[in-house]
Amino acid sequence: MFEYRLSRRNACRALAGAAATAVFRPWAACADDAGWSPTFVLSSSLYGLTPLAEILPEVARTGAVGIDLWPKVHANQREQVEEMGHDAFRDLLEMHGVPLYMTTRYDLGPFNLADELQFIHDFGGKLIVTGAHTPPGENLDDRVRAFVAELQPHVDRAAELGVSLAIENHASSLLDTPEAIRCFADHAASTNLGVALAPYHLPQDPQLLAGLIDDLGPKLLHFYAWEHGQGAMTKLPKDQELQQLPGYGAFDFAPAMHALRRIKFAGAIQVFMHPVPRGVPILDTTAEISAAVNRSRESLLTSLDRA
Repeated sequence: MFEYRLSRRNACRALAGAAATAVFRPWAACADDAGWSPTFVLSSSLYGLTPLAEILPEVARTGAVGIDLWPKVHANQREQVEEMGHDAFRDLLEMHGVPLYMTTRYDLGPFNLADELQFIHDFGGKLIVTGAHTPPGENLDDRVRAFVAELQPHVDRAAELGVSLAIENHASSLLDTPEAIRCFADHAASTNLGVALAPYHLPQDPQLLAGLIDDLGPKLLHFYAWEHGQGAMTKLPKDQELQQLPGYGAFDFAPAMHALRRIKFAGAIQVFMHPVPRGVPILDTTAEISAAVNRSRESLLTSLDRA
């Protein structure tokens, strides 16, 4: 464990890309690939404003272990829960045999999650994904250190409730480069704080992504199977928009999947994309959306058989 923390500290202080990628990776050197299989979670945002009663049966159909609830503007299933009431939501989950795995709460930010932490705990969930805050500081290390310090009371509360917080590496945020992600992982000492890794927001380099996964090790709490493709900021023909999904675009996820296996990734993989405009389903029908998720999931699983 000491060796692992030391390698992270070196990566954080190096900051230069070449130095950061050269850091020793004990996970890559000694991990046993045997006995690991990926876990998938289904994002409600793929289905737009579709009622939860229609989405929940798709969890089992897409090979997922649970649901990730998204709020507006990307979806409204989190708001649906409040409209129906928690007892009714619990009944709906039980009816379909679906666990609440996590919620994504960019709308709340990292410092306003007290109620959401309690919600996740009450429903037996594991995780909340949110975004980073960028405090002042002379350099990246100072800014990351300050952010983690600001987060500490919230992480402590998450730990009390058995919930983890994962910060996504969103573009134009504190964690918008591989070096910043490594630096955050170095300072995020709590096992209840880590990274939700979104390849969409990184250079589209399969080996760089695999190396980052190796370096993060247990600090990687969530993985978005999401490539940049043609982007998600302007309206495109559907076949181009869908290139954000594994198996639809050109990105090779095999190195990343092998890296996830090397570190025995204990979190969940989420097949993901953003439609344009936000809040609409990624395809016309629920069945079509689930079929696309399954195509992507199969592509990821097949990639484990490739070198």
